[in-house]
Amino acid sequence: MPHARVIALTVLAMIAFAGNSLLCRAAFKHTGIDAASFTTIRLVSGALMLLLVVRMRGRAPSGGGNWWSALALFVYAAGFSFAYLSLPAAAGALLLFGAVQATMIGHGLLLGERLQRWQLVGLLLALAGLVGLVFPGLSAPPLSGSVLMLGAGVAWGVYSLRGKAAGDPTRVTAGNFLRAAPIAAALSILTVTGAAIDPAGFGYAVASGALASGIGYAIWYTALPALKATNAATVQLSVPVIAAVGGVALLGEPLTLRLVLSSVAILGGIALVILEKPQANGG
Repeated sequence: MPHARVIALTVLAMIAFAGNSLLCRAAFKHTGIDAASFTTIRLVSGALMLLLVVRMRGRAPSGGGNWWSALALFVYAAGFSFAYLSLPAAAGALLLFGAVQATMIGHGLLLGERLQRWQLVGLLLALAGLVGLVFPGLSAPPLSGSVLMLGAGVAWGVYSLRGKAAGDPTRVTAGNFLRAAPIAAALSILTVTGAAIDPAGFGYAVASGALASGIGYAIWYTALPALKATNAATVQLSVPVIAAVGGVALLGEPLTLRLVLSSVAILGGIALVILEKPQANGG
């Protein structure tokens, strides 16, 4: 694949991933849609788009994914939606990214990986940034939303770990979205008394599912084989930054000193961890 195309696809994928935070937050800020309905519509539209992509590539649309991964996907999507009822886009994206990376790094440590000195410094710096972001104060994001987003990040980390070596990633993701959709529908039924869907909210949810999620993942999985593992991990550091810029420019969110300092600590710390691969424990 030409280098310029790899760069273009990677940039589009990062914009799409950040777009999920912006679309979700915009939906709850400007429309009346409820979180459960947003989650269900997002997963259904994402499943349909991914199945369409798989079929257009001439592959069998069925047989990918599994129910455990679908459950992790649902927990992520639901936690993401309910968290953004109160969180600004930038803080939510930062908390999500930090929790995902912490989960995946922690899993590696449990398997015997050992961090080098600067990687350990980076991990401690990132954790300090997360604590600093949610520590009580006037500019701290709401605690309930922060906890929900951290839970969503852990669920996405688990989902990502389960997806390694699972076959064609687009087909697997389509199957997991398809399985997660009825779980989300069950949540919508349980919360039907608080359900509210308007045309604008429906549109935001479809855009989040079909475009930012479905097309976004398809683009990312197209570019991913051409990227080194370290580059693939490093480039994802841009997602919270894009979400923060979008939140300020498009949603009128304030850019606080706490958010800036926490972003530098979290993203800088994670960069230190992923720029050099941890050494496996030989004993």
